[in-house]
Amino acid sequence: MSSEVVAKKLKISENVCEDNPNCAHWVQRKKRFCKMTVKAGQKYCGEHQPAVELQTPQDTTACDDNVRIPCPLDAKHTVFKKKLQKHLKICNARDKGDSPAYIEKGINTDAETNACPDYSKLRIHDLPDEEFYKIVATVKELYAKYVENTIEAVCLQHKLLDEELAKSEYGPEARKHIIQAAALLGILDSEQQLQPSTSYIEFGAGKGHLAFYLAQLLESLPASQVVLVDRMSLRHKKDNKIEDRSLVHRIRADIADFRMASLELLQRTRRCVAVSKHLCGAATDLTLRCITQPGCENADKKAPDTEFVLIALCCHHRCDWQSYVGKSYFQAHELTSRDFAVITKMASWAICGTGMSRERRRALEEQSQKPEDVVDANVTQRLCLAERERVGDMCKRILDYGRLQYLREHGYEAVLKYYVARDVTLENVCLLARKVGASKCHGDGKECSSSQN
Repeated sequence: MSSEVVAKKLKISENVCEDNPNCAHWVQRKKRFCKMTVKAGQKYCGEHQPAVELQTPQDTTACDDNVRIPCPLDAKHTVFKKKLQKHLKICNARDKGDSPAYIEKGINTDAETNACPDYSKLRIHDLPDEEFYKIVATVKELYAKYVENTIEAVCLQHKLLDEELAKSEYGPEARKHIIQAAALLGILDSEQQLQPSTSYIEFGAGKGHLAFYLAQLLESLPASQVVLVDRMSLRHKKDNKIEDRSLVHRIRADIADFRMASLELLQRTRRCVAVSKHLCGAATDLTLRCITQPGCENADKKAPDTEFVLIALCCHHRCDWQSYVGKSYFQAHELTSRDFAVITKMASWAICGTGMSRERRRALEEQSQKPEDVVDANVTQRLCLAERERVGDMCKRILDYGRLQYLREHGYEAVLKYYVARDVTLENVCLLARKVGASKCHGDGKECSSSQN
């Protein structure tokens, strides 16, 4: 941090002047101060007022009215003490007691998995050499046996987005997302999944960019719809721009609690297709459990089975052992929950850089160019940069292979594909799965044949 920035921080934190009404909270991620204004005589905005820790959740008398305290329902956010009772009535973390039929707490989590140790603070550079190199060797062995040379590149593009991609006003970031959406729609078209009477469920929909373009195709697909599932309520959602509201429905639900079979919306169509554009870490595993959950035995009607799955994978470093669907695959190869934690951390090497300072990266690059007999004891990394990236990619793919095994055990034919080039995104692998015996339809759905691939 430069001396000018340090001086600015000190000035704002020590003196909040009338001519500088902004919050004094330093936002580390954005490397700047919060831009929210503050009340007269205050240093911080309401969100960043320092909270006073409570001795117990019921202790609300230990602090003054003008300071914020952690919310007793969810300590991740704070509230003014004087407004606590009002806040508890509207807090999103409260037990609403009126959950719809398709919400069942923890339905898609692995109830049989005992709580495993917390490895969040485990650091790879702290591992003994014997453990580190053993896990790396196992990763390479599994990759060579199950994954190597099995992932094909498809790189398709749906014509719907040709006009969008031809526009020059889009910057690199916006264009990247359009390319990915075009590729995913191209795969759906190539796999003959754009059919009438189909519910397309976008898991982890976010702002609904993929659903926005998918809904435009439904005008030629009678009785089809797009259902967006996300646990957050976001602003500026793309699906709000879809004029025909009968084509799109947004469901606010955590995937861990979402029972598809009980969602009445899905009962309107003959079949279901699950899609997602970059489904982070454990959310992918929760989704796979969601689509393979059996229906409600006592229900008169239930949603149709999910015939096809298309998920653009990402953020393997955010996978967790309790949610992971490929545990049996790992355990069959004598990999423990600790090994899993190490592998997920190493997976970040493939796309997140080294996580080191410029000085450490420079030292590591110089070290990799030195003769073997010239060793710098201060360099703690045990693999060169290129090798770390290669091992990281292997870690991601064996995590995905465990997911393929899970789907195959539940009656799906599943494969991995490169759906865009690496210069578009490093997270360029998608998972495709088709229910064994599911039909392939053409155009209007009149000519159907059972999939025998």
